[in-house]
Amino acid sequence: MNSAILDLLAAAPAGDAPPAWLQFMPLVAMGFIFWFLILRPQMRRQKEQQAKIAAIKKGDQVLTAGGFVGKVVRVDDHYADVELAPNVKFKTVKSTIADVIDPSATPAAND
Repeated sequence: MNSAILDLLAAAPAGDAPPAWLQFMPLVAMGFIFWFLILRPQMRRQKEQQAKIAAIKKGDQVLTAGGFVGKVVRVDDHYADVELAPNVKFKTVKSTIADVIDPSATPAAND
């Protein structure tokens, strides 16, 4: 008789348990915060960088990922020829260009 009562008590639903969907709310909230604070701004910066690289034209001053600053002398779909100094040119993959330097920006103090 005791075992029958214990089986009934164990099988009875607990009235104080929260709904199952409520237990997942903290995980959903953390995912939303992660997306909103980290992924979304990074995707925006990546789109801006791709647009900058796609808009490179002859005469732009660029900074390569290797740290070289030079002037673009020729551009095609995948490559750009960059001039570092008179008669010193090299070919670089466009995706390795880190930044396009704004010509209206103030020059460095040692220039």
